[in-house]
Amino acid sequence: MRANVQHLIILFTFGLYFALIFNHNLTLDMKIKPFYSALAVVLFVATSFAQEKKNYMVNTIAFYNLENLFDTINDPKINDEDFIYTPEDYKDKLQKLERVISQIGVNAEQKNSPVVLGVAEIENRQVLEDLCKQPLLAAKGYAVIHFDSPDRRGIDTGFLYQKGHFTPTSYKNYALIVTEDATDKKAKDKEKVEDTDDNVIDAKTKRIYTRDQILMTGILDGEEMHFIVNHWPSRRGGEKRSSPLREAAAALNKKIIDSLQANNPNAKIFTMGDLNDGPFNKSVKQVLGAKGDEKDVQPLGLYNPAEKLMKKGIGTLAFRDSWDFFDQIIISESLLSKNKLYATWKYWKAGVYNAPFMIQQTGQYKGYALRNGATGPGYSDHFPSYIYLLKEKK
Repeated sequence: MRANVQHLIILFTFGLYFALIFNHNLTLDMKIKPFYSALAVVLFVATSFAQEKKNYMVNTIAFYNLENLFDTINDPKINDEDFIYTPEDYKDKLQKLERVISQIGVNAEQKNSPVVLGVAEIENRQVLEDLCKQPLLAAKGYAVIHFDSPDRRGIDTGFLYQKGHFTPTSYKNYALIVTEDATDKKAKDKEKVEDTDDNVIDAKTKRIYTRDQILMTGILDGEEMHFIVNHWPSRRGGEKRSSPLREAAAALNKKIIDSLQANNPNAKIFTMGDLNDGPFNKSVKQVLGAKGDEKDVQPLGLYNPAEKLMKKGIGTLAFRDSWDFFDQIIISESLLSKNKLYATWKYWKAGVYNAPFMIQQTGQYKGYALRNGATGPGYSDHFPSYIYLLKEKK
């Protein structure tokens, strides 16, 4: 349609020019000026047409807290008694997660599900292997990166990736060593957060056992990328009291990022996860130093798309009728395209996948994420977040 309009403009311009040229009532000067005007219009239209013919490739990167994806077997080494599924419920849970993951970021512009997906709240590698065997995910060729964490409840983090798009070259886990002494005992929280098995304290050492951070490096459709998946310490005991634990997690995260950038200042880095803090909390805003506006990001800095989304009222989980954005994907400055050129993979835009089928439709928690409950498995108490990468086709 646009090409037809452009052709009509060019034909009209030349028609006007020839009409002027063969009009013997006009002086030479009056004929030359329209010629240059006509030429300018033709060049403008031709240039616009050339620009519009650019085609782009799109990849989706995402994170999803799977809310207690445990198996059907009691593991005596962890506190999993309250989370064991029956075989029927386990199958139901896997099918629900399969449905969500296969649709994250999929729309008219992007037909593929995430090529890299960070996950949290998984019991072991086997549950991820079982998830990848679900038909919609098996068709995409997903594979697993996983490490066991020291978390006493037995929840780990990991990655799913599409083998046709991403090839890991290295992966490593980083332990977060924090103790009860790090908590702010003087902090006065207005509300106590639900007590859970997260952050179980060792009676002798006072160490708080929480999740490791996993770094995965590899080649994503021709370019080296680095991905860090996180599940930072919970708000057990109160947000303010427990804040130093998440600040310590952010410091470890920053150390990993700094080491990657010291080796390569142009390293393309994604740090993602359930941070148990929002984009405006101290751990993210001050310790990591993530910026919410692309114009404020300096070389070697970090950009957090969640900040703008949260200002629009978009969140990934709700608590007491208030939305927050714990599930964040923060990227290095090297992934920003400030001049809107996409010769290599660059950040395009971000979003939260919250389809109606994932939302509680009735009752006290209407509008919340449809989570596990007394009647059986839900999807998750978190919505997945995602970002798009864009690259011009050559």
